[in-house]
Amino acid sequence: MLLNELGVLAPLSGGLGTRGIFCTRTLNFRSISAIGYDMDYTLIQYNVRAWEGRAYEYGMDNLRSMGYLVDGLEFDPDLVIRGLIMDKEKGNLIKADRFGYVKRAMHGTRMLSNRAVSEIYGRELVDLRNETRWEFLNTLFSVSEAVMYMQMVDRLDEGALPPEVGPLDYQGLYQVVARALFRAHVEGQLKNEIMNEPERFLEQDPELPLALLDQKEAGKRLLLITNSDYHYTNKMMHHAFNKFLPNDMDWRDLFEMVIVSARKPEFFQISHPLYEVVTEDGLMRPCFTARSGGLYSGGSAQMVEKALGIHGDEILYVGDHIFTDVSQSKVHFRWRTALICRELEEEFTALVCGKDHREKLIALMNQKEVVGDVFNQLRLALQRRTRGRPAQTRNATEMNEQELTENMQKLLIVMEELDKNIAPMLEADGEHFNKRWGYLSRAGLWDKSHLTRQIEKYADIYTSRVSNFLRYTPFMYFRSQAQTLAHDLHPYAGRDS
Repeated sequence: MLLNELGVLAPLSGGLGTRGIFCTRTLNFRSISAIGYDMDYTLIQYNVRAWEGRAYEYGMDNLRSMGYLVDGLEFDPDLVIRGLIMDKEKGNLIKADRFGYVKRAMHGTRMLSNRAVSEIYGRELVDLRNETRWEFLNTLFSVSEAVMYMQMVDRLDEGALPPEVGPLDYQGLYQVVARALFRAHVEGQLKNEIMNEPERFLEQDPELPLALLDQKEAGKRLLLITNSDYHYTNKMMHHAFNKFLPNDMDWRDLFEMVIVSARKPEFFQISHPLYEVVTEDGLMRPCFTARSGGLYSGGSAQMVEKALGIHGDEILYVGDHIFTDVSQSKVHFRWRTALICRELEEEFTALVCGKDHREKLIALMNQKEVVGDVFNQLRLALQRRTRGRPAQTRNATEMNEQELTENMQKLLIVMEELDKNIAPMLEADGEHFNKRWGYLSRAGLWDKSHLTRQIEKYADIYTSRVSNFLRYTPFMYFRSQAQTLAHDLHPYAGRDS
């Protein structure tokens, strides 16, 4: 009643939809003293087609300069999605479920049939610890690399690579592609272009600075910890924040500490030398201890904890990279974690659009399960009859052998007809999100994707963008949902006597 009178929407009512914050492990914001933020694809949201498309073009130019034939290839961001895994040994891109079983696969840019997937991967599980073979697409920054690699796999298979580049297998080709894209980043051409035209590459969000302002005014100590260098960070943050802050505030005023060139994930693993940025043009000097209000380059998470006088689960770190940002801060320092996954908004919409399709598909599969169970009962009845034992049901026991056989044949026809309807519907499930790979969060009709498993394991909360915090309070208690078990689906009708 009070909520209705106040006109306040309860966050857990589901009314926030695509802009909701979702909880995998209960998190009380009142117990959080400091909130650290990554920058790229976290505080700063890029236009993927513009940013990754330009990275792709620079990478392809580098491949061309190395003698590779790349003419006629174009950037196709719909070819891949976050959470897929590159099999560098076989030149495949795969989607795995939470257990590591491969559900869909693409060789080069050609999707493989279910039979081919079963023949190639039927006896093995994906193990991301084997980094020489598997490459997990942790972030949207992986899109350009994956598109480049899969297109070049096609060229390798076609024999279209000139002999002067030397003999290559799929793993060697991956190294070439990664090196070409790395050059595009390291040589600074791409970032210089973005700094000169930020409005072309950045998606501005007026609510973002206000969400952080709420947190700061609620007593949270805000940190910016990014791998980007000082000049790039300053330019991007100024463009994204300053025009939306009140009273001529500067973006730096929001943060108690800013660390650039952090070198994550090593930032959470070892201590690098710490430098203080002392001038606007980025001049630095060595220092040995961090302090509140400082602007630094390098250092470590341990230095941050020491400077703030807080540690562990008093700190929440927010980033878009499952490994570099989320898992490493969780594993090494037990920081609380939040994952930013911009595609959640599209995923949520796709799930709504696909609701009727999924309900019809589930109904057909339930129907097939019932028909299949009856078929199996009749089959068991035939088996038991040879030993003179009754079937599971009276009806099956009373049928003669001919009736059993004829009914089984009828049921087989029914199941074949159901399969004809089910198979294309399974292929189409999730096509509102991506026609090749289906939903981001699911692998097949019933199971979670490997990406979802990573999120549940390492991220306490996850959401599509940082500004979604504005729809909650800085004192919010995020409560995880009750976890269901397989036997939860069955009613407890009574206790065996």
